[in-house]
Amino acid sequence: MTGVFEALGDATRRHVLEALSAGERSAGDVVSVLQAHGAISQPGVSQQLRVLREAGLVTVRAEGTRRLYAVDAAGLDAARAWLAQVADPLAPFAQPLDALATEVARGRRAPRHPNRGVDTSQRMTS
Repeated sequence: MTGVFEALGDATRRHVLEALSAGERSAGDVVSVLQAHGAISQPGVSQQLRVLREAGLVTVRAEGTRRLYAVDAAGLDAARAWLAQVADPLAPFAQPLDALATEVARGRRAPRHPNRGVDTSQRMTS
């Protein structure tokens, strides 16, 4: 997981991901989009794509002589899950705690059968 956040720590790589969020693109297309943010060369974009691919955030597939890059949803989902766990570390306990709260609430109510559990041999008969 560390590699994912290291990859996301670079502004250029975040711009690459933003460009790829619109759909599959070739490295040349990514260069064109990124040049709006500043000067970057084809080898520079290729380096950033490699880092993102190794971090599990980008996939690549060959189509003829071109290589098409896309956002890897599984990598982003893993990052989201980790962030959710950090943001709410007690989330895994939510359901068991809800069940406990229900049982506590039941214990506060009057019992349905007031004589249940009472020794009836001590009752007085008339």
